[in-house]
Amino acid sequence: MQRAVTAELDLDLGSAVDLIFQITAARSMPLTAEELTFRQGDHACTPTEIVDRSGTRLHRLTAGPGPLEVRYRATLSGRADPAPTSELETIGYLRPSRYCQSDEVFAQARRQFRGLDGHDLIAAVSDYVATSVTYTPGLSLGTDSAVTTLASGQGVCRDYAHLVIALLRAMDVPARYTACFAPGLEPMDFHAVAEAYLDGSWYVIDATRLAPRTSLVRMATGRDAADCAFLSYHGGHVGLERMRVDAVTIDAAEAPDDHVALVRMA
Repeated sequence: MQRAVTAELDLDLGSAVDLIFQITAARSMPLTAEELTFRQGDHACTPTEIVDRSGTRLHRLTAGPGPLEVRYRATLSGRADPAPTSELETIGYLRPSRYCQSDEVFAQARRQFRGLDGHDLIAAVSDYVATSVTYTPGLSLGTDSAVTTLASGQGVCRDYAHLVIALLRAMDVPARYTACFAPGLEPMDFHAVAEAYLDGSWYVIDATRLAPRTSLVRMATGRDAADCAFLSYHGGHVGLERMRVDAVTIDAAEAPDDHVALVRMA
């Protein structure tokens, strides 16, 4: 499978600011071509790349006031080899986190999914979130959590992922948050899914059911959205003037996804 992904961000910096981006394919992804540029007028800015233990690539730079153009494009071919997972990592993904308060949804999870485990539990959690939450762009806030989404019954991809993760952790299943490019997604944007750990492997859960899981391109992996923001900054004001994201398969149509089968990220 060959995929092409792009991201374009136009920022307005009010002063010198420390910028951290997570907009590239992760280290593990099978890249065949890639270009990442940062420009202020005629000046090209060179970031520092930092790779975390999950393979997420962070690009950090300090830029002065004024417009900043960020451009990323990459082509990927084939599938990535699964990265090894340590016992310490799975323990971390069992704990409550900022947006995935598994301790606060514990009682409901135990009632809702009593007696289920393994694939049956993963499928039941995915189906519950898919049918109980309505996809509503523009209404959720960046501070909303799994508890907020459970109460409101609405959200976007990050909210679906947070609720899936919280419910799975409450059922003693390690679960993590993954930001990704998603060929076939409508409307197109950066996307977020959950991953559940079962029998030594991580499997993708996308309760929005808006894109085929087999073509996803991993960008960042963490406990929740706090670890995977496409942009964070410190020490100044940043305005996001424009953002465009695209992701397509270029050698075949995206295969249909029943969202029941266990699927690993390619």
